Amino acid sequence: MLNRLQATRYIVQHVTDEPIIASLGNPKFDLFTAEDRPQNFYMWNSMGMASSMGLGLAMVRPQQKVIILDGDGALLMNLNSLPTAAVRAPQNLIHIIWDNRQFELTGGQPTHTAFGTDLAKLAQGSGFEQVSTVETQEAFELAFDRAMQHPGPWIIVALIDNERAAGRPPKSPTYIKHRFMGSLGVQPV
Repeated sequence: MLNRLQATRYIVQHVTDEPIIASLGNPKFDLFTAEDRPQNFYMWNSMGMASSMGLGLAMVRPQQKVIILDGDGALLMNLNSLPTAAVRAPQNLIHIIWDNRQFELTGGQPTHTAFGTDLAKLAQGSGFEQVSTVETQEAFELAFDRAMQHPGPWIIVALIDNERAAGRPPKSPTYIKHRFMGSLGVQPV
């Protein structure tokens, strides 16, 4: 199984100024632990919305790769984001879905993927052409490097272990928003 923190560290070591939208829970905790940077947007209390936010950002910034770090449970809360992203098809979008087959932070209840739901097949059925499922660090690195170098949109479903993240980013939504907007060269409102 792939370790989410190790894979997240690989991501931040191989980006420059690309924005990264991290879903609530462990994706955001691991991103903060791997490297806190102004281009990271940490979602708080908005399960399922990282995919929609990342899509919107990719559409308005086509010159720059946009990376979404999502969880299987969070994506399942907003499945409409898959066909919407496939129809819009921003070539700069990389959507990484960490699949540990559970809602880990609320007690480890199984998600639908524990019972056979295949997120890669859902993405393909939604219209994505660039879809990979990976289980090892080496496979993840190859898929991520390919996504960074070639047009997408990309879906990478990463089958991960259940290691919990330790780091906690700032909890102020206003601070996160202003810092993120500043990193994009946009004046905060």
